[in-house]
Amino acid sequence: GSPSPAGEEGKGPFSLALPLLLEEVVISGGGERRAWCMVECFRKISQDPSCHAVVISGAGKVFTAGLDLMEMGGEFLMVAGEDTARKAWNLRHKIREYQESFSVLEKCPKPVIVAVHGACVGGGVDLISACDIRYCSQDAWFQVKEVDIGLAADVGTLQRLPKIVGNQSLVNELAFTARKMMAPEAQSCGLVSRVFPDKATLLEGALDLAATVATKSPVAVQGTKVNLVYARDHPVPEALRYIATWNMSMLQTEDILKLVQAALEKKDPRDVAFAKL
Repeated sequence: GSPSPAGEEGKGPFSLALPLLLEEVVISGGGERRAWCMVECFRKISQDPSCHAVVISGAGKVFTAGLDLMEMGGEFLMVAGEDTARKAWNLRHKIREYQESFSVLEKCPKPVIVAVHGACVGGGVDLISACDIRYCSQDAWFQVKEVDIGLAADVGTLQRLPKIVGNQSLVNELAFTARKMMAPEAQSCGLVSRVFPDKATLLEGALDLAATVATKSPVAVQGTKVNLVYARDHPVPEALRYIATWNMSMLQTEDILKLVQAALEKKDPRDVAFAKL
């Protein structure tokens, strides 16, 4: 199953959020095809003015069980090339493609909310680390599994997870040992912001959040995401210069005038209608 947009305009929360269902093997299934599908899917989402937020969930019994080892062996251990240098060059290209299939989540200007139930292993941790908001159910557990198959995680976990949880010692422990992290610990360390009793309430909570985001000014929401990601990767003075340049045009949006007018008239800001972006 390749990731694909779903939902109809004007039909409940699906006009506000774009659910993206992952089958158990989508993290590994399909190889280069899967990577291409993720990139193409989020390219369309980024350009779709009707989409305000994205909700990612698992369609199977668990969020994802991680890499398909048979596929990995065929695709990464049997790399084409006449010598070591050429094989290495081709392998680097494959790794970069896989990295991009996760990086598109944070490059997408629309907030990406992920709802995790059951196992979230290996590539699943790479994926959720690139999302903006992480929710999970009580039965969720997380595992940086790569060390158990003889490699260092190379598509985002080691780069993003330390910045998410702010505890290098904990990240090192998880990455060196491949131990499981259960939902309560994931919440206490900051990996997830909310834990729900079960999958049904988890999805409801994620979609409710997306619906709330969709009531906000898209200029404000998308500008906020872009600047949060930029500030994470740059020094504070540079990030302040960046948002000053950003807002010298974005402050001229009509959305500000609409919200000020609503406040003066004591109207609920959720009732303000904004142009699509």
